[in-house]
Amino acid sequence: MHRNPLLRNISYLLAVDEHRNFTRAADALCLSQSALSQKVRQLEDELGAQLFDRGGRSVRLTDFGAIYLEYARRAYYDLLTAQRAVQDVQDLSRGQLRLAFTPTFTEYLVAPVVEHFHERHPGIVIEMTEMSLDAVETALLEDQVDLAFGFTDVRSDEIEAEPLFSEQLMLVVGNSHPLAKQLVPVTPEEFAKTPLALLSTSFVSRFYVDSYFLSRDLQPTVALQANSISAVLKIVSRGKIATILPGSIEFEHRNLQYVPLNPAFPERTVALLRCKRAYRSVASAAFAALVRELLGDGCLSSLRTSMKGAA
Repeated sequence: MHRNPLLRNISYLLAVDEHRNFTRAADALCLSQSALSQKVRQLEDELGAQLFDRGGRSVRLTDFGAIYLEYARRAYYDLLTAQRAVQDVQDLSRGQLRLAFTPTFTEYLVAPVVEHFHERHPGIVIEMTEMSLDAVETALLEDQVDLAFGFTDVRSDEIEAEPLFSEQLMLVVGNSHPLAKQLVPVTPEEFAKTPLALLSTSFVSRFYVDSYFLSRDLQPTVALQANSISAVLKIVSRGKIATILPGSIEFEHRNLQYVPLNPAFPERTVALLRCKRAYRSVASAAFAALVRELLGDGCLSSLRTSMKGAA
């Protein structure tokens, strides 16, 4: 629970609004239902207005409550940011970095950056979370993470996207797959007949795969779907089934074959994402600088140079 009384009081209101039920909200806050109800009534008495309509099956905001919560929620995240700013340590001897990323980046990008960052700043605790692209944007806007790896085509104007390098989806097969030795690019018709192990629809790359086939009025031959990239890669490495993944994973998976398509998937730009209005800790600034360094002339420079060469 927050030590700051104002943060604590706002958290009560936000929990009731989220759960639309005092009992469930109290459980989430580790309070008794009666204590939470009393706290909310005290706040309503102080404001001189009723925030919640308790008359129906579920609790809902009154008109006054909706307006008040709009500003209270904004103040809540600003105060959390202020707390983190006060706790930030300028010399990077200790602190925290909250990093989010979509699953495909786990395979080739996150591990080397985090490894180098930890070597330089062992006192910084890194909290890493793998999530969908939509969830990444929400987490940034709600100050749940400091930085994220994603793509430049973000939905919110409040998110700043720093371009890092270009990435392209490719047909990926094992060494014994029939297409492994093909010298000419695979056509959409050949592609559609190839049994595929695809990531589930929660992955942003799956959207591009489905769009590729839909735009050509074709149906992919889906042999299996999975929500784990490592599982897909293990299956593909055995040689019977192909998949579609970013060509950049070749950086870590050189045992696989990367087959060109004609026409190819459109390129997309990998980006380092941050919320424009969020506090930028010294740790997050150091991490962003390290990413630029590793892509510039460090161990990840091939991600940039290979894309420039392909262009």
